[in-house]
Amino acid sequence: MPEDKSRPPQDRPWENGWTLDTSRTPGTRRLYLAGVLAVATIVACAAAIAVTHNETDSPAKTARDDGSGLISFSSQPATTIPPEGDSGLSPVSPTAQAPRQQGSTPTARVTATPKPPKSTPSKGSSSKPKPSVTYRSVRAVNYPDRYWHVSDGYVALDPVGGSESREDSTFKQVKGLANASCYSFTTHDGKYLRHRNFVLRADRNDGSSLFRQDATFCARASSYYSGAVTLESVNYPGYFLRHKNFVVRLERFEYSSQFVQDSSFQLVGGLV
Repeated sequence: MPEDKSRPPQDRPWENGWTLDTSRTPGTRRLYLAGVLAVATIVACAAAIAVTHNETDSPAKTARDDGSGLISFSSQPATTIPPEGDSGLSPVSPTAQAPRQQGSTPTARVTATPKPPKSTPSKGSSSKPKPSVTYRSVRAVNYPDRYWHVSDGYVALDPVGGSESREDSTFKQVKGLANASCYSFTTHDGKYLRHRNFVLRADRNDGSSLFRQDATFCARASSYYSGAVTLESVNYPGYFLRHKNFVVRLERFEYSSQFVQDSSFQLVGGLV
């Protein structure tokens, strides 16, 4: 076996004339091992890329519930496909949904836009406006400072006094009880003006046909005084209300200036 002169004896390295062996490049073995490792790494990476590419080409598995309580998921993210229509958009309208079968992909539920609730009138209210109440005071043409005034149950022609007198001289004008095109007059305490024994008085409505007729008067425009009317009885045609001795009565029409003046009245706004 040849003697290895590149290494000196362990006991006398330098005395024996040992020198460095320059026939072999230092680190050659290490470089060789590093190159082999690099090549192996490149081959492994290439194999991994090829395997990943093959997996992406295979169909993605969807989530499925087989009833065993295990769920598998797809390796690919879900994509959104735009609906058909103009510019890739189409109107969305609520449609009837069929029962979803086991294993089917859940879909978003589309609901209709809720409409605001319709407003309903409160209980006891009416959609039609209530007619306004008309209050009247009746003034004599030939005694413009005197008005119909209820005193002791009878209607007299008196001048206006205090607040109580004004209240007793103000009446609510309503549709005629016996004829809606004519008038009836009620007092502040709910009584009606009616003629009885040809004298005008305030009485409670007894619901009889006679009372309704006695309390209904039809206004006729006066041909002698502008803005004045005469009040004719429904059940006594040709009879008109007039004041006589400052008491309001029902009398047959007379062709006299006195009767025309006494039977002409102005319906003015209520004194209260």
